[in-house]
Amino acid sequence: MQSQLTVRLSDDLDKEISILAKRLHLKRSDIVRMALERFLDEFQGKEEVRPYEKVKNLIGAISSGISNHGESHREHLLRKFKKYA
Repeated sequence: MQSQLTVRLSDDLDKEISILAKRLHLKRSDIVRMALERFLDEFQGKEEVRPYEKVKNLIGAISSGISNHGESHREHLLRKFKKYA
């Protein structure tokens, strides 16, 4: 069952929604519905993804051949810069 909700928007927000709806070939109500769904998902923690989660499959996937790369990162960079400067 669908229900209806009336919301008052600022002129700027109304204009932005209209522009986006036109660009995406959607109805304004679709844009508002999508925004509300996303807000609720994020607020309830459904889509909360930590940056680590996005790249965890890449960590350790490539070997540089340098055993203490994390500990001596600055020194390794300085050597590289001097080598190619």
